[in-house]
Amino acid sequence: MCKTHVLSVPSAKAPFEKTTIERRELRPDDILIDIKFSGICHTDINNAYDEWGGGIFPMVPGHEIAGIVEAVGSEVTKFAIGDRVGVGCFVDSCGECEYCLKGEEQYCTKGAVQTYSSLDYDGNPTYGGYSQKIVVKEGFVIRIPDALELDEASPLLCAGITTYSPLKHWNAGPGKKVAIVGMGGLGHVAIQFAHAMGAEVTVLSRSANKQEEALSFGADHYFSTSDPGTFTELAGRFDLILNTVSANLDMDAYLSLLRVDGTLVNIGAPAEQSKYSVFSLLLGRRSLAGSLVGGIQETQEMLDFAAEHRVVPKIEVIHADQVGDAFERILRSDVRYRFVIDISTL
Repeated sequence: MCKTHVLSVPSAKAPFEKTTIERRELRPDDILIDIKFSGICHTDINNAYDEWGGGIFPMVPGHEIAGIVEAVGSEVTKFAIGDRVGVGCFVDSCGECEYCLKGEEQYCTKGAVQTYSSLDYDGNPTYGGYSQKIVVKEGFVIRIPDALELDEASPLLCAGITTYSPLKHWNAGPGKKVAIVGMGGLGHVAIQFAHAMGAEVTVLSRSANKQEEALSFGADHYFSTSDPGTFTELAGRFDLILNTVSANLDMDAYLSLLRVDGTLVNIGAPAEQSKYSVFSLLLGRRSLAGSLVGGIQETQEMLDFAAEHRVVPKIEVIHADQVGDAFERILRSDVRYRFVIDISTL
């Protein structure tokens, strides 16, 4: 067993504590990763506060992990000691169901094992990336291209694939008009991917003061949703709307912005239920959809695409003792745009 220092929360909404856990001994197909950086996702707050229920405590959050291979099991063939690697939102799946066989492990019918606050198939709780080391099966480790720095790559393991996957699935590209709702941790990455894919990109944000940054990320247009005239002006405009915010919206108002056969895809996850009128769908043959991260192969594809097109999150690197404050700042929307923990400070 490998002992490692971690940041954990003993119970819902409790302050972080520096503690020690044991990682399992390397199995033949395992990789031991020396974690260098771990991004903070809004999901970490949802889980640490147990807003969705079912949290496993004590909890070590973190599913945006970037580090260096420290050791490999006897049957590992894809990675070697010293390689730059990442780990995202899940660390195992059945490998046998139709979705795993298609490379969509996130939809595993047995249930993918989440990187933290989950039970592995042996019934042991998983602990995430707010940690100095982690042991992960080779098949769930991603290679980080040399063109990406480890700190800037870490948020891509969640924020990157969460936005890339639906943009690709719903064919964002030349000739398509795509709107990104929200310009936070997810939104500012989504803008860059949609632009790199060749779509015409519009940002819809409550704030009126982020236009210059939105354009710098690759947006073609920017509209404030606090202006009632926005929804009249943009009615029937978009082929695809990607909703990145974790708050309830007036879904009927946003659905009205879609063209016939347009789709609104939710990737943010508010704690409260959303409401909409079915007529918002019927009258334009519109679709309301959701998307959950992406599979391992697609995550590697996303990182390679990000490296080629220089799609990188804008980050603020913090020390381990600043994580509690970072959670509070995220809830106040006081971050542009993603916190990353320097694990060497743990």
